[in-house]
Amino acid sequence: MDLGDCYRLLGLRSGASFADIKTSYRRLAQQYHPDINPNDKKAKDKFIALTEAYRLLLTVVPPEETVPQPRQPSASERDIPKAKATHREKAPTTTVTTEKPPTPKPPNLVEIEQRLKWKTYEQLQRFLKERRFPQAIALAEALAERLPGDTEVRQWLAVAYQIWGRALITENQLLKARIYLKKALKTDPSNKALWLEVQRDFQRLEQIF
Repeated sequence: MDLGDCYRLLGLRSGASFADIKTSYRRLAQQYHPDINPNDKKAKDKFIALTEAYRLLLTVVPPEETVPQPRQPSASERDIPKAKATHREKAPTTTVTTEKPPTPKPPNLVEIEQRLKWKTYEQLQRFLKERRFPQAIALAEALAERLPGDTEVRQWLAVAYQIWGRALITENQLLKARIYLKKALKTDPSNKALWLEVQRDFQRLEQIF
């Protein structure tokens, strides 16, 4: 099952958020759960496929950071400006300055993205080390989609394509290997070191053909 199939099974578009994946899975799992559909083999198979797709997506889509919501003023705090306004109407010659409560600062989005980026990089390295190439590619593509302007992320994706292409040569899947080697060059065309490595891989392909 590839990543696209996982999204389709859950009724989602590619690149859906962690929260959307979780919500969709819960809804569909409840609908097709074997306890709710006893003796229904199709429902059971659907439930198993949904669970498999959900687990795979959890390995490639990192949880989103929780953004703290600004605190709502209490009833007594909301009444304070009204009380001052009444006082101002009784004494028009006196200027009363109402201090606004401090606006809560938004979280440092750049810092959040950087933490997500490096956490994903660590997971990517584990996938590559374990030769879990489809998961590594899906993870790198998701990160590149989230951070399209990040040159390091683009380089990671290109290297992941190249590593998988090289592995496919070893497995004698030559046409598929050529596709991923070309993707590597297209993803990071200015990377000279990568270009040299991919050229060597293409030479291996030519020798085998």
